[in-house]
Amino acid sequence: MSIVYKRPEVFTDEYMKYCGGCGHGIINRLIGEIIEEEKLTEKTVIIWPIGCSVYADKYYKVDSICALHGRAPAMGTGVKRSCPDDLVIVYQGDGDMGAIGLAESIHAANRGELITGIFINNTVYGMTGGQMAWTTMPGQKTATSPKGRDCATTGIPIKVPELIAYSFTPAYIARGAVTTPAEINRLKGYIKNAIEAQLNGEGYSMVEVMCSCPTNWNLSPIDAKKRLVDEVIPYYSLGEIKKRGE
Repeated sequence: MSIVYKRPEVFTDEYMKYCGGCGHGIINRLIGEIIEEEKLTEKTVIIWPIGCSVYADKYYKVDSICALHGRAPAMGTGVKRSCPDDLVIVYQGDGDMGAIGLAESIHAANRGELITGIFINNTVYGMTGGQMAWTTMPGQKTATSPKGRDCATTGIPIKVPELIAYSFTPAYIARGAVTTPAEINRLKGYIKNAIEAQLNGEGYSMVEVMCSCPTNWNLSPIDAKKRLVDEVIPYYSLGEIKKRGE
């Protein structure tokens, strides 16, 4: 019998420590598949953040660096400028990229750094206790907004991909999700496009990924997925925001 699907060899045997129902494992898998399919294992450097994926350097057989909270784009910039032939992926959560490190992300995009950002948006600070993030939905209850986010005092949820796409001149910006097999396949195409844009020297690229956080949403994985589809994604619409060559 022929094998049509298997664990990418770019992964180690380390047990992934993500919570059940979280999308990080799927996203990690997609990145691993692309690295292997494109034969990039020996030239990939992934910058990991302080966040739920802080242990992900143990999951891949590629070079990895853990950055200070919010500083992954700056570190990725340094790696890429020092090793211009490498593929540099900057993997961050919404608290890390969309709040603490937003300035780093914006300046990297403005400079057109040849790095690829993978931005995980689950609308909450996942690892550090479930605090409100800039991406937290109106009325969403978190550890620091127990009565629900009040946008009159906190502002509205920020859409980082649109901010970058419409303010600067990036090579490629998209937003995908891990809700269904079809959306996961589309997301893989977005990530591959972003990586190709970097390797072709086209400029800064980023893909935001919408996923749920059952633990900090206080929902079962099934209910968390339903909330993601019914409430969150309608605000953060999916698709290619800045296509290559436009």
